[in-house]
Amino acid sequence: MAYSTEHAEIYDRIHASRGRDWAAEADTLADIALELRPRSASLLDIACGTGEHLRRFAERFPTVAGVELSQGMCRIAQGKLPAVPVHQGDMRAFELGQRFDVVTCMCFSLGYMTSVDELNQAVASMVRHLNPGGVVIAEPWWFPERFLDGFVSGAVTQDEHGVISRVSHSVREGRRSRMTVRYTVANPAGIKDFTETEVHSLFTRDEYETAFLLAGVKAVFREGGPNGRGLFVGTHT
Repeated sequence: MAYSTEHAEIYDRIHASRGRDWAAEADTLADIALELRPRSASLLDIACGTGEHLRRFAERFPTVAGVELSQGMCRIAQGKLPAVPVHQGDMRAFELGQRFDVVTCMCFSLGYMTSVDELNQAVASMVRHLNPGGVVIAEPWWFPERFLDGFVSGAVTQDEHGVISRVSHSVREGRRSRMTVRYTVANPAGIKDFTETEVHSLFTRDEYETAFLLAGVKAVFREGGPNGRGLFVGTHT
């Protein structure tokens, strides 16, 4: 999903108010990667968003880069990290002409793939950018049996820039989930509202594992992870 410019502009503020610790999440991934490949010196973060994970990765690895589909988020990441290459691109089909020791893909971005074929394409693109022996770490969306149909959430952010409210409602539609998210943003210029719809595929654990196998990686699913959805971790042969 390519987030709107409106969403990109408030993304960091929303997550900061909800207590998200981007540095700690990045450290968790870096520790896993360095455990499996101690001499890892380069990392590519796919679907890097506004670059908060990349900010920390840049402190842990000599060479880092990012790929992001959303123009708004890509622009924000580039502004934060002028020394880090952040490429605008589609995770299903991009080619940087460079390989990395570690490739990460967080924020359940693989769930935005609309079919198993697209999932396979995205994973193949990830693995194609790995050095031999490199480590891939990816966060899935919920498996079908773990998705909570009708789930609702809400949060209010208040800081020096103004106030933001966010409410969401998620439903199952066959093999997909549909989350409607409504935002109200108030600042000295006034109040505006907008709504976004996020659709994720409810891929099975087997479908994720098969996608990695087809790309040449045996990925092991680890429960927990930074956001409770688990992580797929594998090493490129």
